[in-house]
Amino acid sequence: MTARESQPATARGYEPVIGLEVHCELRTETKLFCGCRNAFGDEPNTNVCPVCLGLPGSLPVLNSKAVELAMRIGLALHCEIRPSTFHRKNYFYPDMPKDYQISQYDEPINVGGFLELPDGYRVGVVRAHLEEDTGKTTHVGGGGRIHDAEYALVDYNRAGVPLVEIVSAPDLRSAAQARTYVAELRSILVATDASDGRMEEGSMRVDANVSVRAAGSADLGTRCEIKNLNSLRSLVRAIDYEAARQAEVLESGEAVVQQTRHWDEKESRTVALRSKEEAFDYRYFPEPDLVPVAPDPQWQTDVASALPPLPAERRARLRQLLGAPAAPGAPWDPGAPPTAAQEDQIATVVEHGLDELVTSAAEDGVAPSLALARTANEASADPHRARGLDRRAYVSLLEMEERGQVTATQAKAVLAELLERGGDPVDIARRRGFEALGADSLAGAVAVVVGAHPNEWERYRHGEDKLAQFFIGQVMKVTKGKADGKTVVAELQRLRG
Repeated sequence: MTARESQPATARGYEPVIGLEVHCELRTETKLFCGCRNAFGDEPNTNVCPVCLGLPGSLPVLNSKAVELAMRIGLALHCEIRPSTFHRKNYFYPDMPKDYQISQYDEPINVGGFLELPDGYRVGVVRAHLEEDTGKTTHVGGGGRIHDAEYALVDYNRAGVPLVEIVSAPDLRSAAQARTYVAELRSILVATDASDGRMEEGSMRVDANVSVRAAGSADLGTRCEIKNLNSLRSLVRAIDYEAARQAEVLESGEAVVQQTRHWDEKESRTVALRSKEEAFDYRYFPEPDLVPVAPDPQWQTDVASALPPLPAERRARLRQLLGAPAAPGAPWDPGAPPTAAQEDQIATVVEHGLDELVTSAAEDGVAPSLALARTANEASADPHRARGLDRRAYVSLLEMEERGQVTATQAKAVLAELLERGGDPVDIARRRGFEALGADSLAGAVAVVVGAHPNEWERYRHGEDKLAQFFIGQVMKVTKGKADGKTVVAELQRLRG
């Protein structure tokens, strides 16, 4: 059964129950227990030392910055920060040179929080604990999997990099909801500067625990864990497939076997790796070389006060600019609520960290809807450069568009140059010969186009509004891109009467 062939679990009368374990590497200069560099992409096996290789006689020393970043994450997720201890989690893999991982077991640093999705739904956070990452094994030959590889290469640069593992409650009920949770969590991690959240580089990875139950039941089914999902697309496809697979197993009268499974992107299916381990399989015992971690109240207060505005608060600010409520269920402010398209634009600019472009433009008098649309639709195409965009130049460009000195199309072209080279938007527009047509010139151009296309005009006059785009395109050709689309539509409507 492939993902394309499977019938969704919900169509079979089953409800998915999903809990996620998100592993995020922390943005520290050095590793969790040693002074080795924490950096992605360096030459393999160059950021290593006796401590992270687990050589005899070496002793770990806890990185205080990692503790601070872990607290940032916990506070952003409304967790309680508690005294915590480290344990040795014993297991053998070639990318773990010590044959154990130092992690937090029964006394994690963060417990009992929640993450609120953009629609107001709350997902419980059971814990967010500190641990060290493993190295990276690359299987060479065959399909890149261990069973048909010719040999394996091991890079220990990542071994010992500080991680926080964020464990959600089994509160998610669809793959789409799980995707929203991970996207929102990633935004929080980036906003707090605790992690860069780069799934493509492995600094954020997701394990999905999936089970199904009869729709309407309160019982939990047998779960399977899908390991190391490194993209939102893979997360959705893997959960949908696994839920459908389990529903099919139950329909056949068999029982779901608790397993750890791998998502095969090429085959679009999950495959069994091993039986699911329990805590006792890891033979946890307290790490003898590390003392308990007990952040004092003042340190916690300092970390909390330094937290920046989080994505939910920033989205609320943009909604307020557009006259929307600050939160689900809140009273409406004067003005129209954002449209569905504007909600998507709000999500985009916050995700890319560009909301300050919108708020600063609005504070200078630019219509918030224009600032939001131009930022989400054009500036966010190159978010790295957009974050370095000169605010005054950006506001000046938007003001030019509002005053009709340039058309929307021309404004987009000027913005593209601003993003690439910087400069003065007035000078760029003048150099390119951009100027909006006067009312008389535009009316004449529209009349010429209408006269040249009598059949299309008759259809437009009798209600085929979609032909407005056709006429806009023709007017743009006649005017060499100097016409404003909204003004063209207004003139068409005037002629139609």
